[in-house]
Amino acid sequence: MNLKTAIENAKLNNQLAFNFLLDNFWGDVYGYLIIQTSNENDAEDITIQTFSKAFDKIDTYNSDYKFKTWLITIAKNLYRDTLRKKKKSIGNETSKEDQERVYWIMDDAPSAEDKLINEQNLAKLLKDIKKLKPYYQQVIHLRFFQEYTYDEIAQEMNASISSVKVRLLRAKKLLAQIILNT
Repeated sequence: MNLKTAIENAKLNNQLAFNFLLDNFWGDVYGYLIIQTSNENDAEDITIQTFSKAFDKIDTYNSDYKFKTWLITIAKNLYRDTLRKKKKSIGNETSKEDQERVYWIMDDAPSAEDKLINEQNLAKLLKDIKKLKPYYQQVIHLRFFQEYTYDEIAQEMNASISSVKVRLLRAKKLLAQIILNT
């Protein structure tokens, strides 16, 4: 899949297109934010927010500009917003609008990561899940073990649905890497 096709398919809520965009641009956005924040957790959180917002607003993307530049601009604005919020009130990092926003991404077929995860021995899988960061462990546990819907996970984690989807996608990819490397 090329970039132009992926963007057009993402505008049609194609899950594979979202996966392609996340895979191809995660490193760029995360790399930019790690330099800005000097903190892995903050960089990862803002990267997740960046993709969440980008996927919510994919219809507003103007193809006259590079997609990477558009993502970095979103990341920069989110980072600035985070700094402003920290100055106003420590601990109040998500806006009410962000929490109430709902976005649906079609998830028709299991991804390669889903298939790999489902094939693993449960005990080994639980051991591998414990290698993830706590919020990735939580989103995997809620989705696959308690079978929560995206909406229920969003309420449980006090996050937007699109943020939950990006976190789950990232958690599955990290878990798949752990499984393949062990």
